[in-house]
Formats: sequence, C-alpha cells, structure tokens
Amino acid sequence: MTATQLDPAVALSDLQVSKPDRVTIVLLSGDLDRAMAAFIIATGAAAMGMQVTMFFTFWGLNAIRRKGATSSARDWLRRMFGLLNQGGAETLPLSRFHFGGLGTRMMHKVMKQHRMPGVPELIATAMDLGVRFIACTTTMGLMGITKETLIDGVDQFAGVTTYLAEAKQGSVNLFI
Repeated sequence: MTATQLDPAVALSDLQVSKPDRVTIVLLSGDLDRAMAAFIIATGAAAMGMQVTMFFTFWGLNAIRRKGATSSARDWLRRMFGLLNQGGAETLPLSRFHFGGLGTRMMHKVMKQHRMPGVPELIATAMDLGVRFIACTTTMGLMGITKETLIDGVDQFAGVTTYLAEAKQGSVNLFI
C-alpha cells in the first residue's frame, strides 16, 4: 500500500483511538425532569471515564443557583427578574404536569419511593466524578445572576466561545 492509499476503516479506527472521549451538555432548561436527564447523562458518562463539561445557560442556570438567592443587580428590572426567577435545585418545576407544584411534589415522592437521587444529589455526584461546570456569563448578566448566587463548585464563568471550544473537542454534544 502506498502513502496515498488509505483504508478508510483503518484511518477511522486510528482517529477514534487518538480522540479522547469527551461529552458536552448544554443545559438550557430549568425544568426538574430535563435537569435530571442532563445530570444522569453527565454522571453516567463520567462514570464511564469520559471527560464531561456542562454549560449552564438561561433557565439552566437555575439548577446551579443557591436556594433562595436573590439578585444583587443594580437596575430594578434585573432585580425584579431575579425575584421572580428564584432557582435552586430543590425547587425546579416539572416541564409538564406541574399543576401549581402538585405534580412536582408527586414526582419527588415517587422518586423517594424508588430511591432515585434528586438534582442536588446528582450535582454532588457529578462534582465528585469530575464533571466540569461552566456558567454562561452572558446570560448571568442578562438575568441579574451573580457568582455569589450560584453554588460552590462552578469551575468556570465564561461565554459561548469557551463552550464551543469544548464542544469542538467533544465526541458527544447534547443540548437539553
């Protein structure tokens, strides 16, 4: 075989061996079920030895907000936005069947009966497994969210270019 004749299967195999398994997950949603799915996938991939980066933006920032933390924004619009949009992993609503909190309480009860971890436990597990957390600075500014209103353990505060650099290296990139 000459240098110009490459077997595609061999070249693909070599490429797959040399490329590290990286997963990026963009969490856009602040819904309980979607946040749980994101953290379950992240912890599963990390347990398999993959490098996992989660990028939290818009409502997804609510999953990593401190419970009851209010906005310290200077303008009244963002302060009001922070009051109306209080986050915390314990208070995320369901995306469907929320029914003013009844559906969410029922979901928490069923999860407890089946010994399924909640979002706070999944966050702790993800951190223990080395999952990187990046909070989107653009949406933090837009929504009046400060570093002090987010949980400890956020690895980086950065914008979309940082996420895209991570995603470019990734073999699996998810948007939830």
